[in-house]
Amino acid sequence: MNYLFELRKDKVNKNGLIPVRIVITSNKIKIRKNLPNVKTLLEDWDSKNGYIKNHKKHQYYEEYLDSNKEIQNTKDKVEKIFNFFKFNNIEFSEKIFLEKFGKDEVSVGIDFFEAFDDFVKASKHTKTEGTIKRYITLRNFLIHFTQVTKYPIRFDTINLNFEEEFMDYAFEERKTLNNYYGKLISIIKTFMNWAFNRGLHNNLEFKKIKHVENEIEVIYLEKDELLSLFEYPFENNKLSRARDFFCFGCFTGLRYSDIYNLHNANISESFIELNIIKTKTISHRVELNKYSKAILDKYRGTIHQPVPKFSSQKLNDYIKECCKIVGIDKNTTITRYIGSKRIEETYKKYELITCHVSRKTFVTNSLLMGMNERVLRDFTNHSSERSFKKYVKLTNALKQQEMKRTWDENF
Repeated sequence: MNYLFELRKDKVNKNGLIPVRIVITSNKIKIRKNLPNVKTLLEDWDSKNGYIKNHKKHQYYEEYLDSNKEIQNTKDKVEKIFNFFKFNNIEFSEKIFLEKFGKDEVSVGIDFFEAFDDFVKASKHTKTEGTIKRYITLRNFLIHFTQVTKYPIRFDTINLNFEEEFMDYAFEERKTLNNYYGKLISIIKTFMNWAFNRGLHNNLEFKKIKHVENEIEVIYLEKDELLSLFEYPFENNKLSRARDFFCFGCFTGLRYSDIYNLHNANISESFIELNIIKTKTISHRVELNKYSKAILDKYRGTIHQPVPKFSSQKLNDYIKECCKIVGIDKNTTITRYIGSKRIEETYKKYELITCHVSRKTFVTNSLLMGMNERVLRDFTNHSSERSFKKYVKLTNALKQQEMKRTWDENF
């Protein structure tokens, strides 16, 4: 890696001043960058040392002072960038050089959080808003982690030592549930892969960090609970509309975001066709049943057409209240883990109902009623068998039903 300054004699102005540029070379790579505020007379240029000869009586004395300062700053920046490649054992790259050259300050070491910000910025073109929020949450989590533990976060320190420290902090300090911890680790590994593929580090120890995840209960509305909710005559209009939004998800399997963004143009007489926000699937089709059609018919021609809209927080508040009024209140125990510590808590079922439960309700009841699993997966737009199986847990009722159908009735 080398550099030199050269005069752009083809750009001389009417006063005889010639612009200066720096030329950076490394093997077959050559990069030219103009220094827009640096100009010199030909006779004042010291080509050997790369600066402008100056004295106090010179007509361009002040201009030359500023120009030499910019030349020196450029030298310092380029040498820091060269040291960056050497220090981090990274092959010279024009793209990385230009990224560094465009910054006001250049650090020799690769700053983990600076790179993470670039990762978030790049991800905005391909990831959903919810995913970007999770990335930012992880960044804040890591900053707090390093402030509390004093563990140095760098690319080379994301290893098994980091895993032990981070696990202690997450479970002991933050009381983080295992599945949430697993999501944090998953994002860290995604970022480390992104950075590795861009030549920002050569540390592969991060691949040994384990992704912790526990199986959890599937909270859903059973068929009789769902129908009771759907048919209940709420006197409060807001509760009635929130119920319909939620039930529309129970009868179609659509995600909250897709229902919220539903337009009249998406709806035909017997099906919905839309672009899925989370997976970016184009022209995804979901058939309508008599229940989902009834909800659409209810709001046709009103200001709420095709379905009422609620923020996720408001919907969660209202649907809990709806389920409480309907009497969906049987005791429900959920089990979670913080590290190896098992935590069991019992709630009234309505306390556990959120907008996400609608999709689980559709999936579970569809399985119970015998819908073909392949067709169901197409309705729910799961991209892989693994993600679908992870999402769907066979209920005891379905297992009991299948045992009866196969052994009791046919053996």
